Amino acid sequence: MRAFLFLLPLLMLPGCSGKMPQETGYAPLTEAEVTQALKDSLSRGIVRSAASAGRIDGYYANPQLKIELPEDADNLKNTLRKLGFGVEIDRSVLQLNRAAERAAGRAKPVFIKAITSMNIDDAFDLLNGAQDAATRYLIDGSRDELYEQFRPIVSEALIETSAAHYYADIVKRYNALPLVFDVDPELDDYVTEQALDGLFLLMAEEEAIIRSLPASRSTRLMRRVFGSLDQ
Repeated sequence: MRAFLFLLPLLMLPGCSGKMPQETGYAPLTEAEVTQALKDSLSRGIVRSAASAGRIDGYYANPQLKIELPEDADNLKNTLRKLGFGVEIDRSVLQLNRAAERAAGRAKPVFIKAITSMNIDDAFDLLNGAQDAATRYLIDGSRDELYEQFRPIVSEALIETSAAHYYADIVKRYNALPLVFDVDPELDDYVTEQALDGLFLLMAEEEAIIRSLPASRSTRLMRRVFGSLDQ
């Protein structure tokens, strides 16, 4: 009681309302904060996506990511299976997925570089957009750059896993058959595109989690910026 009586005159002084100062966390969001939080969410997304896709069966055992032979190889696949080369077909599919998995495990630096260097002109629109708005923005603005940087990694992985060798072998068998249209044995472009699509899909899922699940926001800035969506 005495403590209260002692403080009462102080609370009545001009400028002393008795209320605690407002925390800076309640200040309006700035464009710079939103931009950085979006980049942070994409960086977190590729870290987790590369780890998921880059492990054994990351592509092969995931129906959404599994890479099949190219569409122009459908006749090849069906014909060679009928001729008893089903094991070779299955091995080729497995190894090209192994190549994608190996390449995905090395994708993080390529993506981080693109994410940190990209310009975001409409950060608030992206923040208040669809669940995958930031990922879509990255795809629209940086896919060509990511493709060019990622392709050599995929090409190396195709050689390391013997996927290029196994596919070239079955293509050679098929192209030697009479009355067939030759199939191109080159896989680099195709697997690069498919591997990128898989990583983007996982990143979109990670972005949706950050937007909807507060516990997934690993930094104070992400909690502040994405927390505005919870209201």
